[in-house]
Amino acid sequence: MSESAPVPIGIVGASGYGGVQLVKLLQDHLKVEIVYLGGESSAGKPFSSIYPHLNSVDLMVEPIDLDLIASKCEIVFLSLPNGLAWKIAPTLLEKGCKVLDLSADYRFANLETYQSWYGGERTDKKIAATAVYGLPELYRGRIANAQLVGCPGCFVTASLLALSPLFKQGLIVPETAIIDAKTGTSGGGRKGSIHLLLAEVDNSIGAYGVGNHRHTPEIEQICSDLAGHDVKVQFTPHLTPMVRGILATVYGTLRDPGLVREDLLTIYKAFYRNSAWVKVLPSGTYPQTKWAGGTNLCYLGIEVDQRTNRVIIISAIDNLIKGQAGQAVQCMNLMMGWEETLGLPQLSFYP
Repeated sequence: MSESAPVPIGIVGASGYGGVQLVKLLQDHLKVEIVYLGGESSAGKPFSSIYPHLNSVDLMVEPIDLDLIASKCEIVFLSLPNGLAWKIAPTLLEKGCKVLDLSADYRFANLETYQSWYGGERTDKKIAATAVYGLPELYRGRIANAQLVGCPGCFVTASLLALSPLFKQGLIVPETAIIDAKTGTSGGGRKGSIHLLLAEVDNSIGAYGVGNHRHTPEIEQICSDLAGHDVKVQFTPHLTPMVRGILATVYGTLRDPGLVREDLLTIYKAFYRNSAWVKVLPSGTYPQTKWAGGTNLCYLGIEVDQRTNRVIIISAIDNLIKGQAGQAVQCMNLMMGWEETLGLPQLSFYP
């Protein structure tokens, strides 16, 4: 019996960093074929003229035509700035496509929360209510049955994978959760911005979005879901002079002062026992972003400071893969009933 035909895939917003990472991953995927690359700013250009090193991708970037996309594609990835996906997704869904959104548009159960942090009016409330939050380690079963998935942000992924067992098991005093996170410059996207220039970033590190970063309500939403009550967290991101990677250091005060590191290791290993992409590190080992670079992995290092009665979880991911395109492919695999690890890289280049 011959192999079934590859599933046709479209990527809207293909020329950005998230889009090109999707192209690279899906080119290596055994069960799909990219048949459409879309984007307004690059429309009419061969994709290989934008990214010459991907000259094996013999496709033009086309204008965004929803009828054309739906006629060609079974699955569509939306890799667009916030506020655009919700204008596109309802039509694609109505025409029978499965949609994975990499922006913030479908990450929030409460659209009022989205509007208060991202602005703009929404007219797609019924569609938004069907969206599933795309963190497989928490919502694997829901994703498998979804037509619309809102894939998490990069800071959020690193933070939630560190925090989830603590809130799900009620291990910390909720209001004591603090996230101190560092990101590479590719998280800012492929656009000319002064704060991302080499002269601005190199040999420097700085905080931004202090007290008001847009990923904060997303983290709080999922932590509240896990805890069963409203949760607020303190989240501070920092920009570092590297291209890829997120390192999130998470703190929380333990409810039980008798817990030690080995207890937490046991809890985390049990929590992620069915999660191929989460690696809980041995006692006394803490991750570096380079270990996760180029992979869909999240590495977690665990410590308990008995002097302060705090647990410290250190989480490392590649912001463009597990924090963006790779996670979307992981969700696609679940939606299609395929092996969750299919087409995703598991070993980094090192050093």
